[in-house]
Amino acid sequence: MKRVVIAITGASGVIYGVRALQLLREIADIETHAVISPSALRTAKAELDIDADEIRSYADVVYNYRDIGAAISSGSFQTEGMLVAPCSIKTLSGIANCYNDELIVRAADVCLKERRRVVLLLRETPYHAGHINLMAQATQNGAIIMPPVPAFYSRPQSIDEMVTQTTGRALDLLGIHLPVVKRWTEDDNSAS
Repeated sequence: MKRVVIAITGASGVIYGVRALQLLREIADIETHAVISPSALRTAKAELDIDADEIRSYADVVYNYRDIGAAISSGSFQTEGMLVAPCSIKTLSGIANCYNDELIVRAADVCLKERRRVVLLLRETPYHAGHINLMAQATQNGAIIMPPVPAFYSRPQSIDEMVTQTTGRALDLLGIHLPVVKRWTEDDNSAS
């Protein structure tokens, strides 16, 4: 059984973390370990028509945001890596500066020290120099910065399709390849 950590922070775009949990729930050999910040639950109230209990129900294991002694806070706990979706600037700052005051940042720091992938769907725009410096530092620490930018070559017909494509591409970076992802030119009969 492969384990994947999914963290959902309070930035706009909570649907990305929820969609990751929904997609991974359909894969028999993947176990999801989720951390959902209180700010994420507040944002979810504004952005989604589902409640906190439903979001939690998509994960196999859910940890308290403040429990820095949880299983995922140890390098001995084997995971494929971690997706932070969406990733707030506050969480980016914690990861960039190794400031482990809560479980999301601690779990990301542990993944990085163990040389596991950490993908950050950074949801903020525009950026100022401080944000860019934090992205550079997190990248130097080993994280992958992936703003959730739509892939228009997939010709999305809805926001739902854009969210699924972006989330699937983020999971690609953790070595999880899903059939819902539309790949460049794979279905293009006009290519020669």
